[in-house]
Amino acid sequence: MLLIDDQQIVAEAVRRMLASETDIDFFYCSDPTQALTTAREISPTVILQDLVMPELDGLLLVKFFRANSSTRDVPLIVLSSKEEPITKAKAFGLGASDYLVKLPDRVELVARIRHHSLGYIHLLQRDEAFRQLRESQQALAEDVAQAEKYVISLLPKRIQTDDVVTDWRFVPSAFLGGDSFGYHWVDGDNFACYLLDVCGHGVKSALLSVSAMNVLRAQSLPGCNFRDAGEVISALNNAFLMEQHNNMYFTIWYGVYNRITRVLNYAGAGHPAALLISQPPEGGPTTCRQLESNGPVNGMMEDFPYPGETVTIEPGSTLYLYSDGVCELHMPDGNMWPYSEFIEAMSQPLALGENALDRIQALGRRIQGGKPFLDDFSILEVLLK
Repeated sequence: MLLIDDQQIVAEAVRRMLASETDIDFFYCSDPTQALTTAREISPTVILQDLVMPELDGLLLVKFFRANSSTRDVPLIVLSSKEEPITKAKAFGLGASDYLVKLPDRVELVARIRHHSLGYIHLLQRDEAFRQLRESQQALAEDVAQAEKYVISLLPKRIQTDDVVTDWRFVPSAFLGGDSFGYHWVDGDNFACYLLDVCGHGVKSALLSVSAMNVLRAQSLPGCNFRDAGEVISALNNAFLMEQHNNMYFTIWYGVYNRITRVLNYAGAGHPAALLISQPPEGGPTTCRQLESNGPVNGMMEDFPYPGETVTIEPGSTLYLYSDGVCELHMPDGNMWPYSEFIEAMSQPLALGENALDRIQALGRRIQGGKPFLDDFSILEVLLK
């Protein structure tokens, strides 16, 4: 506590009042022109200040204290020899925290000092907590940004061959979800494609997603036939059991297309159905077939046999794999965008020069009223010529 008063007798009286209070340190400044300098040096949690001093008007000093960054928030108790409402109003108007007629009762003085000091300490603690929170949020944002760049760097390059053409869109959410996807030739005739979504958001979800993606890319599941979609999902399930991965799980859709037989073998684990868009060669209406994901999410039950399905692909058909961040969107009224409308949007014929992925991404933004995506927006397009 810092007392500013030109009268030594007042200073001594206050010192004696506080002498028995071991938790209150008493500091004294008799020259008001040195008050700011002294306050900066000792950093008091409470300032007691006289209003009538020869060298400097007390109300002006209150104004100086509140204009200075180091004392702006320090509780300031004004001491006055008179109980004057107008003077009180001026003092409070300039930023005084309290007003006492000197000399007050010892018990009251100690109580007011403790009250204001504790409030200021809590303010400092809150500000420090906010500072640490801002720093941690900044560090987290930097980690997420780096993780986002890492995930994007691992996504496959678009390919265009006589049999397969790929395209994709990936828009990470603000907190980065657990989406990843990929495709590759298992051998000369079989083309694998997949998209997976780890539960939750943040770096840990992204890292698990990348781990699973790398396993599929490297075909590093021992004894697994990577041309059999059901076998791949079953092997992934055992390799990424929840209890071994911080109780995290993921959904996935995995398919293998044979360019000779034109048969697509596929399986899924709790993932949204892939969409197969076909146009009959005779020029009939466009059809949209949902290739369902019939197994539970990956990682929940050891040795679960995931069923595989097959479908024959018409020439020129397009396969779409996507995460729930593409179809589970909240409209401005709070309701969920109906899944049937998503299917209808995906089934619409394209205008000349229109890109299906750009169209659905733009539609998704409009559905949400222009707000950022709350989850990763991931969609993979595979044209099977």
